[in-house]
Amino acid sequence: MIWPKDFSNRLTSWVDLRQQVLELEAPVALSTLNRWWLHSPWCPYYLHWDDFQDWPDPWQLLSDNIYCDIARGLGIMYTLAMLDRKDLGNSILVESDQGNLVLVDDEKYILNWSPSQVVNTSLSVSKIKRRVTQEQLLHKFK
Repeated sequence: MIWPKDFSNRLTSWVDLRQQVLELEAPVALSTLNRWWLHSPWCPYYLHWDDFQDWPDPWQLLSDNIYCDIARGLGIMYTLAMLDRKDLGNSILVESDQGNLVLVDDEKYILNWSPSQVVNTSLSVSKIKRRVTQEQLLHKFK
């Protein structure tokens, strides 16, 4: 996948992504979302947990086009929230000893770990330092 260079194309690609995964089985949908976001251009620092109140909304995130691990996880969370699927509605973004991860369905699926896979129950996330739920993020764009 080639990451879209301009905002208009990124926005179109993101809309297409959401349409594509809307009816897919949960594991396939999550794998597709994970792969899409983990192909974004990575940078080591952009967002910080201490600045949660100032984190960008989904459109600003796509416009800024700067993706550290938190920003990628945030993009995954926004995408999941906008899908409005009950089977994917229980997700949280966490800062843990394993990194900044997106946990879906009570840790049944772990995203933002590797572009080629969605980790399932074979990895247990421990030592969660901070978390933000899907519901908390919905307030950023409603």
